[in-house]
Amino acid sequence: MRFSILGTGSSGNAALLVTEQTRVLVDAGFSARKLGQLLAGVGETLERIDAVFLTHEHGDHAAGLDGLKKFPGLRIFANAATSRAVQSGLAHRPDWQVFQTGSRFQFRDLEIETFAVPHDAQEPVGFRFSSGHDGDLFAPRRSLAFLTDLGHAPLNVQESIRDCEVVVVESNHCPDLLQADQKRPWSTKQRIAGRHGHLSNHAARDLLAAVASPRWRRIYLTHLSRDCNSRAAVEAALAPVRTALPACEFAIVEPGESTPLYDLG
Repeated sequence: MRFSILGTGSSGNAALLVTEQTRVLVDAGFSARKLGQLLAGVGETLERIDAVFLTHEHGDHAAGLDGLKKFPGLRIFANAATSRAVQSGLAHRPDWQVFQTGSRFQFRDLEIETFAVPHDAQEPVGFRFSSGHDGDLFAPRRSLAFLTDLGHAPLNVQESIRDCEVVVVESNHCPDLLQADQKRPWSTKQRIAGRHGHLSNHAARDLLAAVASPRWRRIYLTHLSRDCNSRAAVEAALAPVRTALPACEFAIVEPGESTPLYDLG
């Protein structure tokens, strides 16, 4: 299992997950042309992608679906509420693969578990992707949890990330920078900071500290606000967790950045 964040932030979000038998995108918040460019940066192409898994319908996660109509064999996995919301803005009908939130299902050599997250969308979800087999030296079982765009982390979210090697979680804003921001009206700030908005650096820290799994090998901090966050603010907030998990790598992914393919083994 290999993983890369292709892009993250309010201007667009997409990630790539590769296994022996499949290549999938998690969200497609960029144009098809931009997705192709981002994939080329890690040695892949859109023609080789088998499916897209959507967390929710907001444009920075789903805007690329219109351009992906050039690839009619591409399967789009989403729950019913998300697929309806996205379909209302499309002129074509993708190959929807509709799942029920909370379900577990198989796609090729990927096992996918879905779980609800609190965000101001129709029915947002997080994913846990697993592949491989326990006890297999050549293809050991590996898991990755993917959760962005959530205002708080209930117990179901904590349990969903406990037994993974890799966790992808948003660290969206610094509360002080958000309150001091001059671009956003008060109502927008309240939405971002609310229980169905986005995780602050401190909320991301509290989530990770509450679980602190010894199985974690790498944590990606993503979906940073360009105006209301900074690498330094994330590093300062996450310092206690990094100290508590010395064997775990922490990767802070700023807006406009992509990450190399990481091999989970």
